[in-house]
Amino acid sequence: MSTIVVRATWDPEASYWVAESPDVPGLATGAATLNELAAKIPGIIQDLLEGADAAANAAETEIPIEIIASISTKVRAHVAA
Repeated sequence: MSTIVVRATWDPEASYWVAESPDVPGLATGAATLNELAAKIPGIIQDLLEGADAAANAAETEIPIEIIASISTKVRAHVAA
């Protein structure tokens, strides 16, 4: 399996990071900080992947996870016309 890409987005109204991934159906989690989110994502992905792969003799492998975080903000400025 190739790299799993997780998109983490800051929700300013909730003051919370939210993570989703098209590579792992069912992955939807969040945390108060990006570090907390990054710490919990591997365990959740492992649970989801192992639950989806019920084959008793499936081989264990390491799958890289890339977390891409984005945050949007605004600035108020007086700009000359």
